[in-house]
Amino acid sequence: MNIALLRLDRALASARAERVPLLKLIRGYGSSGVGGRLREEVWKALDRFEHNGLIAGFIPGEDFRLSNQASWELVKRDKTIKEDRDFGRANRGITLVIL
Repeated sequence: MNIALLRLDRALASARAERVPLLKLIRGYGSSGVGGRLREEVWKALDRFEHNGLIAGFIPGEDFRLSNQASWELVKRDKTIKEDRDFGRANRGITLVIL
């Protein structure tokens, strides 16, 4: 778990340094196929990062669809977001981070 969270920190630091506006985290579904402890720990960390102003927000993969307000805001800024292969597919193995 700690290794995954360290990788998350490094990925976010690198993305910020390179001025990447959106980062897709691919963390998989977990051994149960529905996501588990890693997903929850990543979301907790992202909540802290958002609260501390380190990221603008995040979208769980299952919410990455047009009817989600945060996703809709992304689409309004960049129409190509709808072309992402995970858009609208409720992929529980990803999380999008808005920097």
